[in-house]
Parts: sequence; structure tokens; C-alpha cells
Amino acid sequence: MDPKNLLFQVEDGIGLITLNRPEKLNALNGELLRELDAVVQEAEKREDILGLVITGQGEKAFVAGADIAELEPLETLDGRDTAVFGQAVFSRIESFRAPVAAAVNGFALGGGCELAMACHLRIASEAARFGQPEVNLGLIPGYGGTQRLPRLVGRCVALELLLTGNMITAQRAYEIGLVNAVVPPGEVVQAALDMLRTIIGKGPLAVRYCIEAVNQGSQMPMDQALYLEATLFGLCCGSEDKREGTGAFLAKRKPEFKGR
Repeated sequence: MDPKNLLFQVEDGIGLITLNRPEKLNALNGELLRELDAVVQEAEKREDILGLVITGQGEKAFVAGADIAELEPLETLDGRDTAVFGQAVFSRIESFRAPVAAAVNGFALGGGCELAMACHLRIASEAARFGQPEVNLGLIPGYGGTQRLPRLVGRCVALELLLTGNMITAQRAYEIGLVNAVVPPGEVVQAALDMLRTIIGKGPLAVRYCIEAVNQGSQMPMDQALYLEATLFGLCCGSEDKREGTGAFLAKRKPEFKGR
């Protein structure tokens, strides 16, 4: 695979995906979405990849939105199919077996905000701006924004952002729980990498099951979600990683997890 619209490199177990359409502020078009999907599927299969960071090329934009030139001619069925495909790509990221962090270096608007929300963690530059401005185009978000945003920030604030189309600052995004941290410009990718390095030092199975429990459990009634948690806890208890982790704690040494 030789993608034209993104860069992909792996170092020390972390894959760095850089969306690379700076002349279009990294706007999402069909080709970029297909390339992103292919890279994430490739990463899913690679045992040497323990986490992903997704960022945008340049200082202005993470992703400034969808490519409006592609949206303009869409009619009903094409529009639905476009949304279904974008949702599938972002759901693949959300369900990735290892932690995925968005390093939001600039504008994260429309599809860019939706991409960031599909990641498990979000680190924002002080210069970043977030928003779902689709109503300004006579549209609604189509890649999961109407569903993930209220789950992250609550119904009231989500509706305000969705209905006004207003942009918010990185600090405001932090205050409402949309991002995990705000860092100076130029430090956002490093901050995301540092957070992932901390996480991948933990038990890999435990990290994977935490992601699964949150993703799946948030869509279940509480009794079913608790049963899922108990099941995954039991799977951890039967793992080599649990025996290594508890043994290392009692022996006062650093654990050496194997992911099994």
C-alpha cells in the first residue's frame, strides 16, 4: 500500500498516522477515508503495533472537515452511503484493539471533530478549535457526531454545539470533557506519544478489555454492562499477564507483560 493522502510510520510500538492534505486543511475526501481505513486495518494485524496516534499535517488543521466539493453533488442515497462508509471507518478506529490518541494540532471541525471523538484519547494544541458546523451547510454530522458528542459531553452541551454550529477553543473543549489535555503548539504529537507510552507499559490484555468494556458497556443497560465487566475481569484473572502483574507487585519488581 502506498497512500497518497497520509503518512504512516511505526516507532517503539506506536504507529503514527499523519493526514496529509495540508493544501486542503486535511479535509476528508473519499480517497483519504479509504486510505485511513486500509492503514488502520493493516495496523490491526501487526503484533508490533501497541497503539496509534492520529494527527494532521501542518499547524493549521487536524482535519478542517469533509471535502465540500464532494458533498455538494450528493443526493439522498449517495449521501446515506457516504455516511455509512465514514461511520464504518471511524467505528473501526473506536474498536481498535489498542489505544488510539488524536493529536489535534489545529482545526477539528465537522468530520475532523468526529474523527477525534472516535479515538480513545484526545490531546489538543492550545491553538486547536473544535466544532460541528454542519448546520451551516444545511446538513447534520454524518460520521457519528450526533451520537458520540452527547456521550462524551452530555446532551445539553452537545445540542448547543450541534444546533449553533459554533466553534469552541481547546480550553473549552477540555472544560466540557471533550479532550484529555491541552498543550502548547508544537508539543501535541509528543504529548500524545508520551501518553501512549505510559499506557502500553501496562498489561496489554487489561488495556484492551478496558477499551472493550467502555465501548460496549456504554451502549448497554447497566445490568448487562456489569455482566460484561465481570466476564472481562474473569478473562483477565485467567491470563498470564494477571499472574505476572500480581506476582511482580508482591515481589516488588517491574512486571514483564506478554499480552496473553
